[in-house]
Amino acid sequence: MNEEIVELFEEAIRRHVSDIYILPKVKGYEISFSTAAKFEFYKKISANQAIHLINFFKFKADMSLSERRRPQLGAWTYEQKGHKIFCRFSSVGTFLDQESLVIRFIYPNDFRNENYFQQQQFSQILTACKRRGLILFSGPMGSGKTTAMYTFARKLQAQLVMTIEDPVEIYEPNFLQLQVNNKAQMTYERLLTAALRLHPDVFVIGEIRNEQTAAIAIKAALSGHLVLSTVHAQNVYGVFLRLINLGVSKYDLEQTVQLVSYQRLIETTAGSAKVLFDLLTLNQTSWDEIRQNKRGVMTDEWKKNLTKCVQKGEITVAAKEKYLFG
Repeated sequence: MNEEIVELFEEAIRRHVSDIYILPKVKGYEISFSTAAKFEFYKKISANQAIHLINFFKFKADMSLSERRRPQLGAWTYEQKGHKIFCRFSSVGTFLDQESLVIRFIYPNDFRNENYFQQQQFSQILTACKRRGLILFSGPMGSGKTTAMYTFARKLQAQLVMTIEDPVEIYEPNFLQLQVNNKAQMTYERLLTAALRLHPDVFVIGEIRNEQTAAIAIKAALSGHLVLSTVHAQNVYGVFLRLINLGVSKYDLEQTVQLVSYQRLIETTAGSAKVLFDLLTLNQTSWDEIRQNKRGVMTDEWKKNLTKCVQKGEITVAAKEKYLFG
């Protein structure tokens, strides 16, 4: 591995970036870093340098070097100078045949005590995970949903934890990890159906994305498994509405859902970032309230917790205003 790549990755790790962007510009390319707090320019490089850099990463991630226009995904583990970082790659070409690459960093053991604002929220989720049923995580990309799911699954110390993802984001040797491969007809639905026969103690499903996945996740939860999964929604209320839109009945949601969590990674006054959760159970709300809040309103508890963070000096007033509505 050449010094340029080691220097790039070590600087990214030092700044604890979530993504590295290698993007074409009018003249040459720019490398930028994305953190929870901001998107910042790193340096300019020539087009030739960028091509060599992108091809190196594509080779490591077993992506096609000859394909420069169509979107591709890949993964690679960076191991250097005592660091071991799991990397996800996403490439795509512009109409001018200029390829871009985004590298997502997944840090090991990343969800420690200092990575979230409130101990009681973490404890509440962990308590819910100790009961059978469905625990649902939501939040925008980069908010740490997968890291959170893996953390809680590890805390349970279950005999058999199975994960089904597209792609696998975090390598965990103690889990049985399955990866979706549509070309090989290994779809979410087929993998979930096969996995049920192994009777795992805990399922981690990367995403409930369609009616089939939702139905199998509900089936697994009803049959006595603990299921952790993500659902795309703008708040905790929206998670319930999303599942209803995917054909899940209110009765099945009442029977299976233990807890819904919406999370954001919020920049602190110390320059780092921490997770704040917005938590909801069906015992705390009604279907009428869920319907009324479908336009993106957060819970009252979310607003109170943001205010507490400001009062403790953990976040700025500007940060509170930025995340007030999720």
